[in-house]
Amino acid sequence: MSKDCCENDKNDGGKNPINKTASVSSNAAKEQPSQEEHNHDDGHDHGHDPVVGAEKPAWLEHWDLLLSLLILISLLVLEYAFNIELENPLSLIVNVVAYLLAGWNVLGMAFRKAKRGDIFNEFVLMSVATLGAFYIGEYSEGVAVMVFYSIGEWFQDSAVRRAKASIKALLDIRPDEVTVHRNGTTQVIKPSEIQLGENIQIKPGEKVALDGELLSDSSSFNTAALTGESKPDTKYKGEQILAGMINLNTVSEVKVTALFKDSKLSKILEMVQDATARKSQTQLFISRFAKVYTPIVFFLALALVVLPYFFVSDYDFNDWLYRGLVFLVISCPCALVVSIPLGYFGGIGLASRNGILFKGGNFLDVMTKVNAVVMDKTGTLTKGVFKVQQVVAEGLDEKELVRLTAALEKNSTHPVGKAVVEYAGELTGNTTATNVEEIAGHGLKGTVDGREILAGNLKLMKKFNVSYPQEVEGIVYTIVVVAVNNKYAGYITIADEIKEDASEAIKEMHALNIKTVMLSGDKRSVVDEVARQLAIDEAFGDLLPEGKVEKVQQLKDQGLHIAFVGDGVNDAPVVALADAGIAMGGLGSDATIETADVVIQNDQPSKIVSAIKAGKITRNIVWQNIIMAMVVKLIVLGLGAGGVASLWEAVIADVGVALLAILNAVRIQRMKV
Repeated sequence: MSKDCCENDKNDGGKNPINKTASVSSNAAKEQPSQEEHNHDDGHDHGHDPVVGAEKPAWLEHWDLLLSLLILISLLVLEYAFNIELENPLSLIVNVVAYLLAGWNVLGMAFRKAKRGDIFNEFVLMSVATLGAFYIGEYSEGVAVMVFYSIGEWFQDSAVRRAKASIKALLDIRPDEVTVHRNGTTQVIKPSEIQLGENIQIKPGEKVALDGELLSDSSSFNTAALTGESKPDTKYKGEQILAGMINLNTVSEVKVTALFKDSKLSKILEMVQDATARKSQTQLFISRFAKVYTPIVFFLALALVVLPYFFVSDYDFNDWLYRGLVFLVISCPCALVVSIPLGYFGGIGLASRNGILFKGGNFLDVMTKVNAVVMDKTGTLTKGVFKVQQVVAEGLDEKELVRLTAALEKNSTHPVGKAVVEYAGELTGNTTATNVEEIAGHGLKGTVDGREILAGNLKLMKKFNVSYPQEVEGIVYTIVVVAVNNKYAGYITIADEIKEDASEAIKEMHALNIKTVMLSGDKRSVVDEVARQLAIDEAFGDLLPEGKVEKVQQLKDQGLHIAFVGDGVNDAPVVALADAGIAMGGLGSDATIETADVVIQNDQPSKIVSAIKAGKITRNIVWQNIIMAMVVKLIVLGLGAGGVASLWEAVIADVGVALLAILNAVRIQRMKV
């Protein structure tokens, strides 16, 4: 089998930029395989190793194998259809030619490995089995074993390569050229030649090549390649545009803010590429198992040939040698070491199509064990965008209250102040505030239209001895209390909106018997209200980053397997601590995305459940293949040892179970989560 197959990723160790996340985490479940494990050699290399996307057709790439198959079929037709059997030495010569055409790669690999002292591998098994068949005069069976074994390897190589290629092709949708405004003209050049700060033009139906800031007033984009969601997303002037989006309607102007190699899509592609090389514990176990299993079956086959000499009265060496050869053929572990990584490639591809990036097959395994999901509030369960919820005025009109407050908040950088200004819109007009003073931890003081305005929290009112209704203190949401000329004038409530699918996500987690916990630095009353609306099991507010780490550690000490979901830079330590760290990749900080094991590209909480389901689907398929392969092999091994199964049946069973396992693994790609 080719180097793309199975486990033979020799160059994996050390080059993966994401591997640094393992050093951040102290959790054993997240530790990466050692360098030795990464660089182990399963020896699956037939020499047929075409590059993915090569133009040479498959039949031309494997002409020698197809010619060997044609010779074998011709000999069988002559023998069984026309009762014509070639006599020796002609029969031997023709069969040897067919054998070498099909098996020269296998024989060569067996020889090279034997020279290195590695004699217990599938290449040696197949070489011994087929040469043994020639020794006892079963030429056609020896050729058949080599031909069908090589054909099986061909199909397996193709399946693995296609799985890897489809994962990359799924996301590698960067255009080859881009229109840029340069030197007073528009030029069409390669995206890699664009410099920071240049303005590019995106025509309707065109893919965005680089990350940037929208200069046009507004434009609609299809973000399916990045988020898995096909519904249009309208962006407005100043908002971020990402490579991979597709412009839907008008010509749009974008100012480039990241080089081609540094775009978010390029990082996604890098993550996916690395993910196919990072092996799950199941993959590593099967690889180690194969290294022990192969010498055991080799010596069992040898014992099957030799031991009957001492116990069977009519011992026939050729008969028992034939049984040993059957035993060798069926014992080949190829179905296991191919179908299992193929299953994990399928799981990574399934998740990628749904806007979820797993940074390795090992994290698919981790997600199957998660029984508690801990989530940050802002940016994870809520949109992270503050909106005015209610305006209550006393002694003046509501619009007037908003106008005065917005005039005072106009120069504020605080999210609460920005929310008030955005809500006021055109109400403020040319109204400006003078003598504006920011009182730290309290609010603002200033003069608007000759009136002294106070806008802030209740501590501000108490500081200036402004009396207010008692019920104001019971308001859950963030509140801006306003006083005009030192007299209470009303309040404006502001809240972060809950994401549309957050409630459904929590319900689905509970349906999977997963405990839900919310951690936030926001005030306790707000956190409790969000938890009540979403029916979250436990919620904790007023937490600093170290407080979140402490809470997660407490849950782990209870024996729970934790997935933590966050988006802020302050979430990076707790993301690293959890068994599975999940980052909201759309709005998430680079530090959190780098540290996370799973990245959700569209920031939807419902994708947390999809990630868990993708892990469970992959695990089920992998174990179905393991059980199926072992059961079939044990049955045919028994039949071969008893003299019932022939080499024909052995090779058909071996190739057949491998192909069934491949088909089973490939169907992951068509599943839904």
